[in-house]
Amino acid sequence: MASPFDWYKEANARVRRVFWTCTTAWGLDAMDGLVYQYLIPVLIIALGMTREEAGMIASANYFAAAIGGWVGGWLCDRFGRARILQVTILWFSGFAFLSGFASSFEQLLVIRLLQGLGFGAEWAVGAVLLGEMVARQHRGKAVGAMQSAAPLGSMLAALLAGPFVAALPPEWGWRAVFWIGVLPAVLVFFVRRSDDDSEVYLKTAARLRAEKRSVPMFAIFWPPSMLKITALAALLAIGAQGAGFAVSNYLTSFLQNERGLAVSVSGYMVFVLSAGGFCGAQVNAYFSDRLGRRTMFRLFGAGFILAISFYLLAPLGSSVWTLMPAGFVYGFFQFGIYASFGPYFTELFPTELRGSGQAFAYNLGRATSGVFIFGVAWLASGATVSIGMYVMGVLAIALAITATFLLPETAGRNLEMQPEHMHLEPAMAGATGDRNVG
Repeated sequence: MASPFDWYKEANARVRRVFWTCTTAWGLDAMDGLVYQYLIPVLIIALGMTREEAGMIASANYFAAAIGGWVGGWLCDRFGRARILQVTILWFSGFAFLSGFASSFEQLLVIRLLQGLGFGAEWAVGAVLLGEMVARQHRGKAVGAMQSAAPLGSMLAALLAGPFVAALPPEWGWRAVFWIGVLPAVLVFFVRRSDDDSEVYLKTAARLRAEKRSVPMFAIFWPPSMLKITALAALLAIGAQGAGFAVSNYLTSFLQNERGLAVSVSGYMVFVLSAGGFCGAQVNAYFSDRLGRRTMFRLFGAGFILAISFYLLAPLGSSVWTLMPAGFVYGFFQFGIYASFGPYFTELFPTELRGSGQAFAYNLGRATSGVFIFGVAWLASGATVSIGMYVMGVLAIALAITATFLLPETAGRNLEMQPEHMHLEPAMAGATGDRNVG
């Protein structure tokens, strides 16, 4: 059996540099997004906010990410992956840094809303860039390994929002955490916008220029065959991310109120869950190229249902030694399922729409996850939080699994070939001649 790291050994220096840049950026991106969630109790006191206002900031950030992701994806289709990756890294790290200077709810709301614009675009642009550069037989392993940085970002966020904040004066701790968010800006020096775009992108861009064509943002919705792919990819993202958020957003409340764990012990559970997520992403990444993208979504979706059934509903009591391994398994499937998004979406969309299509689908899933989060609260009002988490989690993951039966398998697809659904109409592509622009 081939080693999971064979792709890295075969990659040239440019691909390795892009991999580490995108992976580090995504890990720090995830850290900044999650650290706000972990800091909410501190921010409520520091800025005199209500819990509803704190939730409003989180929601605004995710909705801004959906818009920024779509726009950023379209811009990377028009102006190049490497150039826009630099812009998104500078954008989200700059506003993460400015978050540490907020002195009121209103200021933090505006800053986090603007930060979300770059936050939503960075993952999609990085995943597209790496997915186009790595050998197709290793695409799942490389882009999936990049995704495994997210649970590491979660662990770092827990460290910063916990022990790090506690070690500093109350008025400065949370500010210092946000200031650390400027670190990703250093990564722009490792991206060479002049020669870090993939060959498949450069060839497509040159052809479009020669034929005087441009592809509008709304091309991912037309013709009907393209709309079908966009809608189903979005449904897959909505289901997988909705399931994760439905459980993870209430996890500490569940552990403290229903399992009887102390706040500090609940924090350790985040580490265990994140460690499981890192392992899950690595396993998914490796087998995705062997078994196919759809198979991995289905296997991890089924595993997610079994894991939360045991973790949320089994009579485990408050035993840390029982809850920790159960949490590890839950994290394995919850975070691990994300590893297939990057390679799958890279292969589903044509080169001229790849950034906008991937960013739109993934970020719509992130923004729409609020429906499932609200659903948990609504169900919990008549039952328990664990029942709400379970019902919404199963419902969401069922949507994701359903989408895989309606989407094509793409593992190992040659990105220079145009599948049947990638046939754009001349009017939508701004064409003046031949209609095959992919």
